[in-house]
Amino acid sequence: MRKIMTGVLGAALAAYASTVWAGTLDDVKAKGILTCGTNPATAGFSVPDNDGKWTGFVVDYCRAVAAGVLGDATKVKFIPLNAKDRFTALQSGEIDILAHNATWTSSRDTSLGIIFAGTYFYDGQGFMVRKSDNIKSAKDLDGASICVSQGTTTELNLADYFRSNGMTFSAVGFADEDAVIKAYEEGRCDVFSADTSSLNAARIRMANAGDSVVLPEIISKEPLGPAVRQGDDQWLNIAKWTLNVMLAAEEFGVTSKNVDEMKDSDNPNIRRLLGVEGSFGKDVGLGETWSQDIIKQVGNYSEIFERSIGKESPLKIERGVNALWNAGGLQYAPPIR
Repeated sequence: MRKIMTGVLGAALAAYASTVWAGTLDDVKAKGILTCGTNPATAGFSVPDNDGKWTGFVVDYCRAVAAGVLGDATKVKFIPLNAKDRFTALQSGEIDILAHNATWTSSRDTSLGIIFAGTYFYDGQGFMVRKSDNIKSAKDLDGASICVSQGTTTELNLADYFRSNGMTFSAVGFADEDAVIKAYEEGRCDVFSADTSSLNAARIRMANAGDSVVLPEIISKEPLGPAVRQGDDQWLNIAKWTLNVMLAAEEFGVTSKNVDEMKDSDNPNIRRLLGVEGSFGKDVGLGETWSQDIIKQVGNYSEIFERSIGKESPLKIERGVNALWNAGGLQYAPPIR
């Protein structure tokens, strides 16, 4: 009965979100603050310090939205949400935007009353195992018990992978990432499976980080991105083009340090990006300097990537497929014109 009622409630919220939610921009301006739902504690992506200050890759995305909309990247209230509650919080209006390690899928785009606004990190699911078990490949995991976070795509991906390879497994599910990490460290499962970014972030938090290794296999595509409610196209455009501003800024060499001088560039692409010419700000319903505020206060895509999860961070994640299109990756912004 509980599962039935949960399904009914979710369907009702999805229908409600897709029909009545509009004017999020006006609501955010009236409140004077952006409410952003994010991971409770994922190293490099979203982590509060002892004073409650949030830092990380997806945190910076929300700060960029606040900079563009309110002119101040600090005007964000972060709401920590586990995987099971994150979409409900967006549907109900508890948050204005979801910037979580959430995978963009067809069912989430079409049945929850929400819509993804792009991909800020291309990821894939992997496996962490103990070095002492001498496991070299995911093909050696037949019969393993695997710790996972509930409410994610992880279990479905595991079922597909193990079935297609004629293997079996038992899932040991937990409500949040902290509980998964604790269970794995206590030996309550053989394997920890999640997006590889989450696995690497979790490993540096473990007491004996050197005792585990992430296997080489990637078993899924996990495009992670921000989500908003359906039915508010203006807010969707703001969420989408905030990410595109940061990507375009990296492509054209505009950084938080040189944005003022780049306003004098002769490159028409840079001039349109920064609102020096054209109607970019007006087109999205914001001021002429909205993109400048994003870049100056938060940075371009490379800046937030490298300081949070890349070479300047403990995670040292390579750009890989998250490099720009002209550097062998998948990331690029559509033309601003």
